[in-house]
Amino acid sequence: MGRRKSRETALQILFQLEFNDIMEERSLDRFWKDRKGQNSEYVQELISGVVSNKDEIDSLIQAYSKNWRLSRMLCIDRNIMRLAVYELLFGEGMPVAVAINEAVELAKKFGGNESAKFINGLLDALSKEPRIQKKSRGNTNE
Repeated sequence: MGRRKSRETALQILFQLEFNDIMEERSLDRFWKDRKGQNSEYVQELISGVVSNKDEIDSLIQAYSKNWRLSRMLCIDRNIMRLAVYELLFGEGMPVAVAINEAVELAKKFGGNESAKFINGLLDALSKEPRIQKKSRGNTNE
């Protein structure tokens, strides 16, 4: 499974987690049973990374969202941004432009009419965050 497909799968699971605060181990097992042969390593990294850093990620998103509370954003948009911010902060070798583009593509596929534009604008502003800038300058893949 490529990284884009891994992000789509992680997004679907994160979306489910919004409604089932704790997804049972059996539910995840069933999810993977239906997707035999797919590489789940990156998906697992994304999910556990977003979940374990959710407070920090949400604080950053909230700080850069003008006139929008996180709770008022579409659930799918919130989770797309969480994935992107996780990759920007913690992803190895993830160029800023690639992370933003991948999030915009997810928004076009899964979000509402204005999701891609909203997510692009917010992530562009957030990409100026000092921690992301510092990491980006150290990234030779960009």
